[in-house]
Amino acid sequence: GVEEAVEYRVGSQDSTEKYNRQLTDNDVVALRHQALAEIDNAKFGRFHIKACMVAGIGFFTDSYDIFAINLCSLIMGYVYYADAEGKAKNTTPTNIDMWIKGATQLGCIIGQFTFGYLADRLGRKRIYGVELIIIIVCTIGASFSASTMRGLSVYWVLFIWRFVLGIGIGGDYPVSAIITSEFATTKNRGAMIAAVFAMQGFGIVAAAIVALIVLACFKGAIEGDQLKLDYVWRIIMGLGTVPALIALYFRLTIPETPRYTIDIEQNVKRAAIDVQTTINGRRDLDDDAYAAQAAHNDKRVKKPSWTEFYNHFKKWKHFRVLMGTAVTWFALDVAFYGVNLNSSIILQAIGFVSSESPYKAILKNTSGNIILNLLGTLPGYWVTVFTIDRLGRKTIQYIGFVMLVILFCILGFAYHQILDKSVAGFIVLFTLANFFQNFGPNTTTFIIPSEAFPTRFRSTCHGISAASGKIGAVIAQLGFFQLKDRGGKNKFIPQLIQIFALFMLIGLIFTWFVPETKGKSLEQLSEEMDD
Repeated sequence: GVEEAVEYRVGSQDSTEKYNRQLTDNDVVALRHQALAEIDNAKFGRFHIKACMVAGIGFFTDSYDIFAINLCSLIMGYVYYADAEGKAKNTTPTNIDMWIKGATQLGCIIGQFTFGYLADRLGRKRIYGVELIIIIVCTIGASFSASTMRGLSVYWVLFIWRFVLGIGIGGDYPVSAIITSEFATTKNRGAMIAAVFAMQGFGIVAAAIVALIVLACFKGAIEGDQLKLDYVWRIIMGLGTVPALIALYFRLTIPETPRYTIDIEQNVKRAAIDVQTTINGRRDLDDDAYAAQAAHNDKRVKKPSWTEFYNHFKKWKHFRVLMGTAVTWFALDVAFYGVNLNSSIILQAIGFVSSESPYKAILKNTSGNIILNLLGTLPGYWVTVFTIDRLGRKTIQYIGFVMLVILFCILGFAYHQILDKSVAGFIVLFTLANFFQNFGPNTTTFIIPSEAFPTRFRSTCHGISAASGKIGAVIAQLGFFQLKDRGGKNKFIPQLIQIFALFMLIGLIFTWFVPETKGKSLEQLSEEMDD
């Protein structure tokens, strides 16, 4: 131990104990238990709301940037292929559309794995905010994409910017999830993490609403010259920097999580201080004691290593959990991104969008996206927020996968029969599928990996699980575009929906391997109560 004066509250709010001695192992265990108990049993307060907002604004930005390309690619077709020869007029070619939509997902795989590992190795605080800086720079760069003198087209420049953007977005997944999880109370942890992730729904809707507003502002110009749409997609994309700029300062100044300070930096006293000052809003330590704790961080501590990771997960009881979180996220994202990144194509395929003027066609497509998300996506997220700590993560994941298997089978096998009867009926079923993706595995596959693993590997495992999901998203993009036109334009979409149903069944089966994390502390879940 290190001799240092520490005053720490051990009983009622008015009773404190001051001591100046070396801590024994028993003292460390007792102080660790008390610090963790204060986190787990704290009243939901201002700091928890702030943590959710700081992380949530980032996810709002992430989803805005990811899903805005759905509309931007549609608009770009009217600009760069307005007079296409030998190709579909006013339409971005399939192979180009595939790559500019898939670029962000490819970058996410790298970002999720890399930032997940770095957050365990270097600390959550040291890298939190770096991912947002990458997002801001790349969003601005993407909105100014243009053809280069050396022969790179605007689409290739956009691909490069969005690939690097994906690294930043990918980094946000594990770090935001882990910080929220490690600061949360046991009682409200599921709702807090779900609320952060639910901001993704607002981001998706915001992208469509912003597109609607910008279109309205340029209505006269577009009707006079459709090439004016070039301004529209750039403005839609560039506005994604606004929420990121708002959140940046708060991310750079958020404190290190007490769990990381205790279990990785092995500084139990410093963690006790942080719990008091951040979560409980009080400080029972003098300045000399606080400085002593800061100095303690310079001691050499054992950082997580890949050897330690291997030795932990070579045991079946640990590996099965990681396998469960990774495979369920992979299966879910095949359908989630296959549907949501291509909702404009699906709306066209079912006849919701007719071949009118560019302005009217884009307006109707954008309105269709808003309807789908307001009726299905947003309610699904927030029903999860308000029920997850009562129903449990695993229960909601089972419900979601079962309903998605049923709905995708109906939509896929009865595709033409439903459309012949009613386009509105198809949209209702499609909206229900959106609802059960989010009141279901899209939210729970994000939450469970942030709870089920030890502190030393928690962020790495979340990164691995999330990257598995994005591999599914990339496969969905490649498969969707390679297969959708088999037999004619958009003729293979019914079979693609049937394939999505198969992946939902795979997710349902592998849900058995993930634990129920409701009502348990992170230490109980990871078996580190006395480590």
